[in-house]
Amino acid sequence: MIRVIVLVCVFIAATPIAIASDDLAALFEEYSGNEMAEDPFAATDAGITEYNDRTPSVSAADQERRAAKAAEFLGRLDAIDTSAFTHDDRVNADLLRFILKHKIALAKFRPWRIPFLADSGFHSDIGHAVGSTPFRTESDYQTYLARLAALPAYIDQQKENMRIGLAEGFTQPKEIIPLIIPSFEAMAPDSAGEHILYAPFIKMPSSISTRHQDAIRIEARMVIKNHVIPAFASLAAFMKEEYLPNARDTLGISETPDGEAYYAALVRYFTTLDDATADDIHEIGLKEVARIRKEMNTVIEVAGFDGSFEEFLEYLRTDRQFYAKTPQEMLDRAAWISKDIDGRLPAYFGKLPRQPYSVEPVPDNIAPNYTNARYVGAPLDATQGGQFWVNTYKIEIRPMYQLVAMALHEAVPGHHLQSALSKEIENAPEFRLGFYPHAYGEGWGLYSEKLGVEMGVYQTPYDHFGRLTWEMWRACRLVIDTGIHSKGWTRQQAMDYLASNTALSLHNVQTEIDRYIAWPGQALAYKMGELTIWELRAKAEQELGDDFDIREFHDAVLTEGGLPLEMLRDQIDRYIAEAKESSE
Repeated sequence: MIRVIVLVCVFIAATPIAIASDDLAALFEEYSGNEMAEDPFAATDAGITEYNDRTPSVSAADQERRAAKAAEFLGRLDAIDTSAFTHDDRVNADLLRFILKHKIALAKFRPWRIPFLADSGFHSDIGHAVGSTPFRTESDYQTYLARLAALPAYIDQQKENMRIGLAEGFTQPKEIIPLIIPSFEAMAPDSAGEHILYAPFIKMPSSISTRHQDAIRIEARMVIKNHVIPAFASLAAFMKEEYLPNARDTLGISETPDGEAYYAALVRYFTTLDDATADDIHEIGLKEVARIRKEMNTVIEVAGFDGSFEEFLEYLRTDRQFYAKTPQEMLDRAAWISKDIDGRLPAYFGKLPRQPYSVEPVPDNIAPNYTNARYVGAPLDATQGGQFWVNTYKIEIRPMYQLVAMALHEAVPGHHLQSALSKEIENAPEFRLGFYPHAYGEGWGLYSEKLGVEMGVYQTPYDHFGRLTWEMWRACRLVIDTGIHSKGWTRQQAMDYLASNTALSLHNVQTEIDRYIAWPGQALAYKMGELTIWELRAKAEQELGDDFDIREFHDAVLTEGGLPLEMLRDQIDRYIAEAKESSE
């Protein structure tokens, strides 16, 4: 009798949980599908091909509709009691709640009125999507041509959004726009064959007959000549003749209408910390700058340099021994370093991704105002792997001693390893695959740079100083971003601060400062995330003692994919508890 009663009770208790769990899974699926339908470029990047013939619809009405939909999803999610669910389901629910909470918080500031940054934006997004687009069949090419034909309407919507921003005083600062305009002009070359979006037609699969290839190329040149280039030419003219003259004269985002509240929301979003404030982060940055400066002075002594800190920086910026003679030399060196790191990974990671990566130059059309390097991911079933981009524009200002830190951050064990593993999470809802909370993602990249010291990758004092320059650069970001956007710093004040504390070339200093101006808050993610990961590692080492395994710790950080920092704390606490239990 007791046994029967227990079984009945279990059945009655389990049924609502099972139903609710099914509701949660259905909500995840609906949310993921909605996101892909709303952003066809993101769908392409995720390897979902059904929207490859279209561009996003981004009108003001569309933006309002999306904000309302996010609120609806959040309401439905909060109505589900997940307390009795599995750990994985609770993590999934908490991640979606984080995403929706910040979507809603930021949507009220209507950031879509500024749809571009200093080094990228809506005008270049399709170029990234091309790298993830399959080009195997004639149908793939026809689908892509349909997307190209849809570009003018998409560009017109973005212009209207920017006009709303102009009317309301919500624009990029006038001071940085002249250096951004060339990236718009580059999208309107003289001929269709020169356009970056024509690239997929240059080399086509042999499975498509020569006659059909010729016909597709003719159609592509017509679409680009008659639709794409005129649309981008009109956009470039708009940027020069309408946007630039009427853009705001102020610099920090806090000086726009409701800007202080907007920046506070951005600080919380990019750091993933609900209690983060600009003042606290500014102070953390000042302390980190002072600490790293001491380490830099030690490396200068090891290098045997006889001179001041300022003289050493000038030496690094001007002595030709530190610079490649050709772009290919820089790419070759970056590739060698990356391969060297690859061979060291098994000692530090239990699980490695199956997707490979390549070393590529930053595309010419965006390189002049682009950062030193970037990682560009790809779907697991793409015809190419991830890409570690190295900026070879003006190699005379890009020292080779920074390549080790660059490779560790952008390739392995940084963004490529991190991103590729996130796409392999088993039984996870679609929205989690490749999910990228900035403090986690960029914090891991910066952590990886310092991990390279343990891995034995840095070979010379100059390589070590290059790493410290990059760490100092990220510490300066805490000071500069908050200085510009909450403390009234000028552009020159920010450039002077970065130039006086790092060995970055003055060109790189300018492009970096313009990036922080144009993208408020994002620069805070790196150091805040890195400091948290080192804090969690120290905790694991202390609590586990001799049972600490660096490979298991790194797997615990990475194999759940992108997590807000508070959720990462919970993840590491769980790992520590399980490691203690298994060692007993």
